Amino acid sequence: MKLTMPRFDAAPVLVVGDVMLDRYWHGPSERISPEAPVPVIRVDQIEDRPGGAGNVALNIAALGAPAWLVGVTGEDEAAEILRRRLNAAGVYCAFQSHAQQPTITKLRVLSRHQQLLRVDFEEPFSTDGQAMLETVGGLLDKVKVVILSDYGKGALVNHQALIALARERGLPVLGDPKGKDFSIYRGATLITPNMAEFEAVVGRCASEQELVDKGMALITELDLQALLVTRSEHGMTLLRQGEAPLHLPARAREVFDVTGAGDTVISTLAAVLAAGESLPLAVALANLAAGIVIGKLGTAAISAPELRRAVQHTQGAGRGVMSTEQLLVALEDARAHGERIVFTNGCFDIIHAGHVGYLEEARAQGDRLVVAINDDASVTRLKGPGRPINAVDRRMAVLAGLEAVDWVVSFAEDTPESLLEQVRPDVLVKGGDYGIDQVVGAPIVQAYGGEVKVLKFVDSCSTTAIVEKIRRQDSAAP
Repeated sequence: MKLTMPRFDAAPVLVVGDVMLDRYWHGPSERISPEAPVPVIRVDQIEDRPGGAGNVALNIAALGAPAWLVGVTGEDEAAEILRRRLNAAGVYCAFQSHAQQPTITKLRVLSRHQQLLRVDFEEPFSTDGQAMLETVGGLLDKVKVVILSDYGKGALVNHQALIALARERGLPVLGDPKGKDFSIYRGATLITPNMAEFEAVVGRCASEQELVDKGMALITELDLQALLVTRSEHGMTLLRQGEAPLHLPARAREVFDVTGAGDTVISTLAAVLAAGESLPLAVALANLAAGIVIGKLGTAAISAPELRRAVQHTQGAGRGVMSTEQLLVALEDARAHGERIVFTNGCFDIIHAGHVGYLEEARAQGDRLVVAINDDASVTRLKGPGRPINAVDRRMAVLAGLEAVDWVVSFAEDTPESLLEQVRPDVLVKGGDYGIDQVVGAPIVQAYGGEVKVLKFVDSCSTTAIVEKIRRQDSAAP
């Protein structure tokens, strides 16, 4: 399956569920308490993050999709922190507040990135189900997908009414279930239990086929359109009526913390579906996103540039030959990671030692090197009949194989000025024996504050000289 990035800016999602505050106390631990055999933590950093349904909404907003969040909180400092942080991230919050009950807060104490203790502050909420239904009903015209983010904390008391309300509007409903009663999700579009939750309902699955059989039976029983079972190091399995099972391997390279991975999965699924993409693509991107987030500490949201970079690496598009459109996407990602872009151009008809040394020096001027080369017709116009010696696809392939080169792109004009206006590099580099004011495209780059540099070629290395030498040898041959 070819992975592509959806248009998340046109993918509004509504999250309904259990909102909580994840609080982290960080500090060094250098001694054992004289009062009890426990480490003493000297707290030097306090961090607050939206958790539960809040983390789901935060993940949606981080991808660049509009996010609405309906949940239940107390009337306390934790609720204000949640609202402030979520609003700052672009999440619209519609909280039902209860003065006599605290906002659910989970406090984690960590030292050297290791969690030593968790303390939960919570009481089950007495949710006003009818009021929540009215709030949700007023938001459904603004969104394209609804998520029920259920942590069993009491915010969701009327699953069936919420599902029916969304289905009346033709909106997909995704559920992240907790507990052993999956019947409350009857009629949902898709539910996303992890393997432990799935087996707690259907019984142990001793094989892949047993998982598929029991999953398909559950789809029929609950009138679901699909079921996605997340399986930790075994990846994910998507089951649908009338379709072959889709098994996706785990994408994580290093597991650091699985906290919030389920939130990342369902939020990515919802955002991709809201963007109008297919369910298999949504699952593949969610699998990729989960592989990123479990390499982070605690509940964490992944950004669109992070996901785009992972897609590019998966598709083998992290570097190499690209179209102009692909290059611009890669550059957007590189800039999001603070990378400095270097640009150079030329015919590069016969790659020689001078080119290699020059490109290595050009790459040293920044973090990423773009090499733009003239296509065959423009080389002929510039160099005359008989040139190029090598066709553009071969020249691009050789350049892409050099370690110093990140991206190679061709252009049809005699100069790269049009391409420079789109790429807007931090540094424009040219090799030769002339001044900066003679570099083609220099005014374009200097106009927005970029740098222009001239580098020297290695002595006695020239494509023209090589071509002439070959021609002399050919003419002298008997």
